[in-house]
Amino acid sequence: MQITSRFTAAIHILLCIAHYSDKQKVTSKFLSSSTGADPTIIRRLLGLLQTAGYVTVKAGVGGAYLVKPMQEITLFDIFRAIDASEDNLFRFYDNPGCQCPVGNNIHAVLDRHLFEIQLAMYEQMKKTNLQKLYEEIAPMLG
Repeated sequence: MQITSRFTAAIHILLCIAHYSDKQKVTSKFLSSSTGADPTIIRRLLGLLQTAGYVTVKAGVGGAYLVKPMQEITLFDIFRAIDASEDNLFRFYDNPGCQCPVGNNIHAVLDRHLFEIQLAMYEQMKKTNLQKLYEEIAPMLG
């Protein structure tokens, strides 16, 4: 599968911004300490989220802020902002063995099923927004 840890890190970042931005500056250093990811990776993800129109980042130690309401940001939106270059979640070896009947016919059998699975996953992602996740995690935050 092609879903990377960048996706879950981006969700983590957005939830931190939602929770902390009115309490303290949410910097890449702070987000790094929360996610366990390197600050450089955090800054790259913030840049992608800013390009997608979900956050604004004030240079230096100004911090990050949500600019779109949480209920309007779905998991699918975040996925597309972070992993937009991934068209197919499932990959095959580049050259299946054409001398083998399985290798010769695997795409004809499997491609449609995998595409349907991918679409179903996208539909589920569209049903979950950042607000829902925040409501689930908020009671755990104290």
